[in-house]
Amino acid sequence: MVSVSLAHYLQKSVEPNQTGIALTNTILCLCNASKIIAKALCENGLPDNQLGIHVGDINSDGDSQKALDVLADKAIISSFTNASIAAYFSEEQETALLLEPDGKLVICVDPLDGSSNIDNNLSVGTIFSILARKSKIFEPEYIMSDALQPGENQLASGFFVYGPQTSLILTTGSGVASFILKQGEFIQMEWEPSIPNAGNQFAINMSNMRYWSQPATDYIQACLDGVDGPFAKNYNMRWCGSLVADAWRIFRQGGIFLYPEDSRENYHVGRLRLIYEANPVAFLVEQAGGRATDGNVEILKIEPKAIHQRVPLIFGSKDDVFNYESLY
Repeated sequence: MVSVSLAHYLQKSVEPNQTGIALTNTILCLCNASKIIAKALCENGLPDNQLGIHVGDINSDGDSQKALDVLADKAIISSFTNASIAAYFSEEQETALLLEPDGKLVICVDPLDGSSNIDNNLSVGTIFSILARKSKIFEPEYIMSDALQPGENQLASGFFVYGPQTSLILTTGSGVASFILKQGEFIQMEWEPSIPNAGNQFAINMSNMRYWSQPATDYIQACLDGVDGPFAKNYNMRWCGSLVADAWRIFRQGGIFLYPEDSRENYHVGRLRLIYEANPVAFLVEQAGGRATDGNVEILKIEPKAIHQRVPLIFGSKDDVFNYESLY
C-alpha cells in the first residue's frame, strides 16, 4: 500500500464544495491540536509539566479538571483557523463557544478522554463529532440546536489515541480509515477498520456489578458461563478505563464494550455523554460494520435534549450487541 497522507485522503473522500472544504480544514485543525497534546503527554511528569494534577475547576461533567484537560481544550480552540466553525461544544465548557458568524459547521469534542490514566502511562485520547450548521441566526439559543441533532446527521467523527503511537480513526460517512502520526504528518495505515460480526471479548467495569440492571447482570453472567452458557463460547474481559483504547481494540478484534446505566446516583441514565462520546463512537462503529445502542434504541437515532446529556453506551460486534439487546 502506497503511503497516503490524511490531507490526500480527505481530498478523495470529501466533496469539494464549501461544506466539504470546511470539513477538511476542521479535521486538519484537530490534527494540529492533537500534535500539541501528544507532545505535552510525552513530557508529562517532568517538574514543569505535571499534567495529571487537579487545577481546581469543575467541568460541565461535575469532575475536577486536570491540567491536561485544560491544555487539550485550549489547544483545540487555538487550532481553529480558516475552518468555518460556527460553534465549539466541549465537555470542558459549560455552554457553546461561538466562533464564526458565517461558519458552516459545529463541532462537539471530548478534549481528553481517559483523564484518570494521565499519570498511569496508559492511552488517552480526543473524541470529536462534526455536524452541519442548520441555524440562520448566530445567537446561543439558535446555535445550541445545531449540536442537538441525532448522531445519524454527523458529517464526520473520529478519535485520536495518544499511546505508543499517536493515531486517528476517522469516518467522513463512507467507511472508516486509520492514520498514524509519522514525522509530523498523519499517514494512512494499511489496516482498514472493520468490526467482525462476533467477538469473544467484553469490556466493562466489573467493580460496578452490584449496581447494574438485571439485563446487564444477566448478559455478563452469560459471558462468564463460557462454553456452558447460552453463547456457547469462552470470553476474555478487557477494561482500559479509557473509551478510545477500548474502542480501538474492538475495531481491531471485535467484541463488545458496555457502559450501561446503573443504580448509583447520577448514573441511572448512563454516564457517557451523547454528543461528545456516544455519537461520534457510534458513527464510527456503524461505518465499520458494528452496532451501537443504549440497550433499547440505536445511539444514532436518539434525539439529544441537552448538550451534556448522558446515555448508556453498548457497542461492538453486531451479534454480541444483539445478544445484549435481546435481554431488554
